[in-house]
Amino acid sequence: MSEVFDDSTLTEIAHLICGDEPPLLYRKGYEIAAFFQRAGWDNVPEYDGSTPRHKWARELLKERQEEGTDDAERAILRLANRLEYYNQQHEYRATLKQLNEILVLGGRRIGEDGGQLALVRCEAGFEDEVRQLPRVELKVSVTEVVSDPELAATVQLRLDEARTCYEHGAYTSAVIMLGSLLEGVLAHAAQVRAAGVPMPKPLRNMGLNDFLNFAYENKWIEYDAKLTSELIRQYRNLVHPLAEKQKGHSPNRDTLDMCWPVVNATLNDLAATAAAPPVPPTPRAPTERGRGRNPNASAQRPTPASVARRRPGGGTTAGT
Repeated sequence: MSEVFDDSTLTEIAHLICGDEPPLLYRKGYEIAAFFQRAGWDNVPEYDGSTPRHKWARELLKERQEEGTDDAERAILRLANRLEYYNQQHEYRATLKQLNEILVLGGRRIGEDGGQLALVRCEAGFEDEVRQLPRVELKVSVTEVVSDPELAATVQLRLDEARTCYEHGAYTSAVIMLGSLLEGVLAHAAQVRAAGVPMPKPLRNMGLNDFLNFAYENKWIEYDAKLTSELIRQYRNLVHPLAEKQKGHSPNRDTLDMCWPVVNATLNDLAATAAAPPVPPTPRAPTERGRGRNPNASAQRPTPASVARRRPGGGTTAGT
C-alpha cells in the first residue's frame, strides 16, 4: 500500500527538491524533471517555466499521489539517497536533516529495510523531541576512559558509527557496535588498571559478561551499569543471524533508546573511577573446619622461632 502524505508535507518536500534555500542542493527546472526520472517516475513532463518551480513540483507530487502511485514516496527516498549528492556532503546532510524533520511530524522517518532506504514508522512529534538519543548524558570524552590514544580513536569511531546507524534505522548494526565498544573499554580497563580483586581467567579468555563482573567487583562501575549492560550483551550476540532467528526478535528504535544510556552510564563510571585506588579483596569467611575458633588462629600457629623461645634458656639452636 502506498504511503499517503498531506498537502503540507508535499509542499515542504517540493521545497527540498527545488533547494531554493542554502545549504540545500539547488535544482533548476530541467534538473527537477531529471530528479523525478532518477526517482523512478515514468512520463515526467518538462518544466515550462509558467509557474514557480516549487509549485510545479508540488502539483506533480499531488497528481501522482491522487493517481494512487507510490511516486511521492519514491521522490522522498531519492532525496535521501547519497547518489544525488556527489561531492556535496554538506548539502546531503542538510537535506536529510530537514527531510526527517518534516516526515517525523507524521510519524515517519528515513530508515533502512534490508539494506535499502525506506520510510519507517516512528513516534510522531517534533524532531528534537522524538529523536532525542540518550536520556543519560555522556559527561566525559573517550580519552578520559581510554588512555591509549590509538584505542581511544577507535572507540570514538565506533561510537560515531553507532550513532550513524541509529540515525539511519540500522538498529541491529548500532547495538552490535555498542556492545563491541563496551567490551573494548572494559578490556582496556582490566589490562591497565590496578585491581584489588584478581582476574577470574586470562584476559584473552574473558568475554563481555566477565569484564562487566570484573569491573563491578573492582568498583569501576556501579551496580546499575552492570545490571543493565546485560541487555546490550544479549543483543550484541545477535551478530550471529542464527541467534536472531532463535530469539525471534530484531533490535528496533526502542532497543537503542534503552541501550544507549547504558553505554553512557558505564563510560561515565569508568571515567569517574579512572584514578581510584584498587579495592582490597573481601576477607573470606572462616571455613567449616575452623568454625568456633579464632579466625586469626592460623597466624598464631607455632613457628620454629616461637618454639625455640619457649625452650629453656631461650634463643635458637644452631642451624635454624
